[in-house]
Amino acid sequence: MPAMIFKTLEALEGFYGQQEPPWPTDPYLHLVWLHCGYPASDERCAKGWESLRKTVGVEPDRIMVASLPQLTKALSPGGMVPAVRARRLKDVVHRVIEDCGGDLNSALACPVPVARKLLQRFPNIAEPGADRILLFAGISPVAAVPSNCPHVLVRIMRGRERENYSATYQEAQQEIQNLPESVAARIRAFLLLKRHGQELCKRVKPKCPQCPIRNLCAFNRGHHRGRGAV
Repeated sequence: MPAMIFKTLEALEGFYGQQEPPWPTDPYLHLVWLHCGYPASDERCAKGWESLRKTVGVEPDRIMVASLPQLTKALSPGGMVPAVRARRLKDVVHRVIEDCGGDLNSALACPVPVARKLLQRFPNIAEPGADRILLFAGISPVAAVPSNCPHVLVRIMRGRERENYSATYQEAQQEIQNLPESVAARIRAFLLLKRHGQELCKRVKPKCPQCPIRNLCAFNRGHHRGRGAV
């Protein structure tokens, strides 16, 4: 149902407006951002990022010369385990310098499977994170899906997500493949689905009565048929 995903995204954009990424799109800076907050959220990462940027700096050389206590203090506004995140951030910079010659962008100029594996060598980066970095850097129009809410598109298109996370993620990717193979189209989808998952289509207790696409959504239609509206 390729047309369905286009209608869905149009309706979501009409409701939420155009979305912009709150994180830096440069691959190295994106990795730094992801370690600036925990538990991961845009708000916590933004707080940690601003603190790090103002007190230590985000450039590789500045992070390398900073002490772990300095980094820990800088990352503290981003939430829990700042000392753990400080050590991981040191690891990120070390890998960029040692494995990528200090230039992650150039290192990622390779076939997508190779680039994905390279990114997965960094701390806390699994396949969803690697795909997100490749997409937002404009390196490849991969079918990236927001890792914290892959259920959103699966619910809309198929009715209910799987109990298995990997299966749900793969089904969401299959739906994304119906979009044009362009970076802009897939970034737009990623951001709108992420916003919808954060605001209304929550994993637990989704707010279906408030949803702007409830008449398009297979999940909501299933509730109407099975046990009444959510």
